[in-house]
Amino acid sequence: MSISSFLAFHRFEFPKYEHLATKTCFEFESLAANIPGTRNKNLFLRDKKGHRHVLVVVQPTLEIDLDQLSTILGIKRLGFASTERLRQYLGVESGSVSVLSLIHDQLNSVELVIDQKIWNADFIQAHPLINTETVVIPKAELKRFLAATGHQPTVLEIPGVLTHTREVINQA
Repeated sequence: MSISSFLAFHRFEFPKYEHLATKTCFEFESLAANIPGTRNKNLFLRDKKGHRHVLVVVQPTLEIDLDQLSTILGIKRLGFASTERLRQYLGVESGSVSVLSLIHDQLNSVELVIDQKIWNADFIQAHPLINTETVVIPKAELKRFLAATGHQPTVLEIPGVLTHTREVINQA
């Protein structure tokens, strides 16, 4: 099912903003400064043996401590998943990953971990499976979207270091 069909079927309507293609948070920040909502970074990780897969949603300026996160989640050695796994489990290319990618995880093979600061925001930004568009999702609709996909988020303070102190949470 396409993202537009899924959203229409479940009666989701999010404001959509078109922009040039971006593959990194840095590129996106310079192109989409006027888009409301909380910016975030989405990382697709896997355990050492490739049995567990985790989508981690954090502040764009946070460098995650993967060793600490592995310990917190009880996973042996988290690392970045391959492009092939990204396509297989979330149906997207690098640079287009977002919570909306979970529509392709129909077997609930992917665990969702969201940083507390992102979860506390009133609105978050997300690519609708393409890196030339961004939608703004209200918190209540994010919860409803996750329920529709069968995903229960683990919300925690993700360990890591902020790379700069610029405020990343914007309210719509």
